[in-house]
Amino acid sequence: MMRSLSFFLVLSFSALPATAQDLMTADEFDSYTNGKTFYYGSMGSPYGAEEYLDDRRVRWSFLDGKCQEGVWYEEAGLICFVYENQPDPQCWSFQQGSRGLIARFENNLQNTELYEVEKSVEPLLCLGPEVGV
Repeated sequence: MMRSLSFFLVLSFSALPATAQDLMTADEFDSYTNGKTFYYGSMGSPYGAEEYLDDRRVRWSFLDGKCQEGVWYEEAGLICFVYENQPDPQCWSFQQGSRGLIARFENNLQNTELYEVEKSVEPLLCLGPEVGV
């Protein structure tokens, strides 16, 4: 985990705008991500990680050990995610750049961009539920 965080800090990425023909289809996205954990950065800083499981299930973390379970599906050419604590779909466009995935959040005008920094076959590190005193 520390290796991933260090890796995030030293890398900064740039990307050209995606065109519709460059966007990954749901099948391409599933083929590229299934069974892997991806670590994402934004503007040269760590952002989060997502583990892509069978049946389009996912596990997301902001790298704090807390994980959210969810699912993804394709809608209108976008990959949309719904998580257990966030029922509103979060839709992203994905394309494959020279350094890996580029994801653009399509639910707002600011279009947050995330970049693949590292991918692994190791599962995402998730701490157990918090236990009271």
